[in-house]
Amino acid sequence: MTSADAPPSSDAPPSPAVLRTLLTLGVVLVMLATTGWTAIRHHPAPTLSMEAALAAWARERIGDAPPPGPATAPPRTVAAWFAALGQDRAEGLARRHPLVVGNLDGAPTALRYRANRIGLRRALAAERPRLDDPRLSAEGRHEARRRVDRFASLLKPGRRILAFDPTGTGRAAEVLGDLDGARRVSVIVPGVDTHLLTFQKTNGRYTAPAGMARALYEAERRASPGARVAAIAWADYTAPARVGVDAATGRLAASGADRLVRLTEGLPGTGRVALFCHSYGSVLCGLAAPRLPGRVTDLAVAGSPGMRVESAAELGTRARIWAMRDAEDWIADVPHLELGGVGHGADPVAPEFGARLVSAAGADGHNGYFEPGTESLGNFAAIGIGAFGRVVCARADSACHRGISGGSGL
Repeated sequence: MTSADAPPSSDAPPSPAVLRTLLTLGVVLVMLATTGWTAIRHHPAPTLSMEAALAAWARERIGDAPPPGPATAPPRTVAAWFAALGQDRAEGLARRHPLVVGNLDGAPTALRYRANRIGLRRALAAERPRLDDPRLSAEGRHEARRRVDRFASLLKPGRRILAFDPTGTGRAAEVLGDLDGARRVSVIVPGVDTHLLTFQKTNGRYTAPAGMARALYEAERRASPGARVAAIAWADYTAPARVGVDAATGRLAASGADRLVRLTEGLPGTGRVALFCHSYGSVLCGLAAPRLPGRVTDLAVAGSPGMRVESAAELGTRARIWAMRDAEDWIADVPHLELGGVGHGADPVAPEFGARLVSAAGADGHNGYFEPGTESLGNFAAIGIGAFGRVVCARADSACHRGISGGSGL
């Protein structure tokens, strides 16, 4: 046997590719050991079914024609259809099909708010009897109580619910401000463990979508009093349950990206839109980026595990890409790579990624980016209102607002 035919020495160090593979597999094994293949939870039987609502919608006829398909008709087609329909017929559809109309991108905003109030009242009426159902376990009754409390909270006067689906773990989206008249719209895209029961929190208020949006909206109004701004707490996708296998792959982010694109396509008016994507939400935003409409001018990520690309240029969008990470954020220890569908690619705060790096001072870990008084929230507000000259750059990128003209805001 010649030296060329000899097997490689067992003492030779593994290649970088092998090391990356082993590291990725190690991360997955840790996730499996700590969370299992799936997060098993006790869910109540659905009291209202989106599947049934969609079937009833498909049977509806206006004249001899069916209504637009929620998953197939572009939002602009939906908007034109409702514009030609007339208010009385539209109100009738909202009463008969609240779960569909309330979640239909392109439908008039005020009509969606009214439809979702109808849907919430029906969901609340259906859920209340379960509080005393002897067939339910104590855990089941506790979850029924939480759902009743959530429905009642979303029904409070003044709340503008843009999306509501009580099926399974549930989805919701809420608007702060006048969405129809806004010149700047900020959309919060949250991450893991986002569902109806975590949409808002009493403890850790600013770690939940509703609290994040409230903090950002109020910061924008302080930064630019009288500005025509709106914010959306968008928890209208199926997010991974805890940090597990789903969180390490892009499957749920891909379906969520489809929903996010439809949301942005269906927003009323012509105001500019900024997306603020936290944690796994940034994976979703990365997958949505190439298909976002031109009015989405800014995409900011915080605590990102990656955007499933190797550089900002690969996102395929003309939107400005901003990134931040707090020094104590544990996400920094997650391997920023993608291999065989596991992992989410390069680190957005690495200088070579090409994002505009901004300060996250005061955020205090992975869930503190929207805490009032932090530099991270102040930077989000400045981006949201277009006041780029007020953005505080990270030390790694002292000129994060380079090349931006007209950065004085509203």
